[in-house]
Amino acid sequence: MSNLKSITEDFQTHQVLAFEKLLEDVNVTAFNDNWGPEKVVQVYDPDLRMEGILIIDNTALGPGKGGFRIRADLTPLEVFKLARTMTWKCALADLPFGGAKGGIRADPYLIDKLKHLKSFARAVSAYMPNDWVAAPDMNIGEREIRALVEVIGDGKAATGKPEDMGGIPHELGTTGFGVGVCIESTLKLMSQFIPIQETVEDLKVAIQGFGNVGSELGMYLANRGAKIVAISDFWGAAYNPDGIEMKTAVKHAYATQEKQSCIHCKNARRIGRDEILEVDCDVLVPAAVGGVITETNAGKLKTKIVVEAANNPTTREGEETLFRRGILVLPDMLANAGGVIGSYAEYLGKSPDAAFTLIDSKIRENTTKVLESSVAGDVVILPRDAAMMIAKERVLKAMISRKENREDQKGKGR
Repeated sequence: MSNLKSITEDFQTHQVLAFEKLLEDVNVTAFNDNWGPEKVVQVYDPDLRMEGILIIDNTALGPGKGGFRIRADLTPLEVFKLARTMTWKCALADLPFGGAKGGIRADPYLIDKLKHLKSFARAVSAYMPNDWVAAPDMNIGEREIRALVEVIGDGKAATGKPEDMGGIPHELGTTGFGVGVCIESTLKLMSQFIPIQETVEDLKVAIQGFGNVGSELGMYLANRGAKIVAISDFWGAAYNPDGIEMKTAVKHAYATQEKQSCIHCKNARRIGRDEILEVDCDVLVPAAVGGVITETNAGKLKTKIVVEAANNPTTREGEETLFRRGILVLPDMLANAGGVIGSYAEYLGKSPDAAFTLIDSKIRENTTKVLESSVAGDVVILPRDAAMMIAKERVLKAMISRKENREDQKGKGR
């Protein structure tokens, strides 16, 4: 009896501590606004000490789409921001998805990832796939997604699955392809308004971050005649104003140590990692991490267009500085949507070829819509603001429709 009492007290103590820790990170009620979130779910496994967070932001357009991550310092606020970003990104991409995000707060190198993931999946299974469709994210790959889908027992519970489960691997370059299509569409339209050429041929492009997205984008543009004048990774950058040969440069993609770095590219001069932001080019593509273009360095950029392949690479102040200088910024929610559009194709059970066709059509359509909205009024507005207006309009329309349908159902039930 005493052992049972001890176990019960220990269980209750850890529950309280976990909840207090959650409240210390952020007051979850502070998230609430007219858009959501619809559900904030915290789960805890006392045996594994697994702390999980799932935030389903808005499902007016469809089930919440968003990745799943494991990170030691994960907070509900972080998860909420990512879920809200997916709400807008999916709406702008014109997909029947809402926004959601899930994660486990833990050091991925100190836990059994599969055990923690399976425990989390069982705890939130009631929400999948109707409210949340997961995907790989930080410290989560195909192996973990396979385990999650097997626990849920439904292939629609996640995208980013292994090929033998009907997955479309991100390694095929869906995001980089989408960024390339966005650039092509932008040139065609904006050459009428800014001093930029109409086609990719001989376009000078600098790509910060030469991983999956950056390397695929480099190949896509080079195959269409563009000059990739600079690429970078953790160790530094390579620069050649006449263009870096992409067919040989791609062997330096995904570098995990200095000797593999792109700084060793043939026929290119090594420059500092951050110097790539200031090279003379037509298009600068930040494809690495967030917050790299700020009010401090925005005045030093020598480009005509910034295309955000990474998430949040430009601060609001930095973007406004560029706007005043006449430098166009294509926002991440538009430019890097190829990945989520490819995920939707996987969700529908389509082939990789069909996925790329869908990405091409949607990116071209949405890029045109955003840019035309940006210049349509008496005052030119930031493309990001135009994109947000389109996304919010689509979500609001769906929310109103859903509310009316619910009221109709209630009326019929009386």
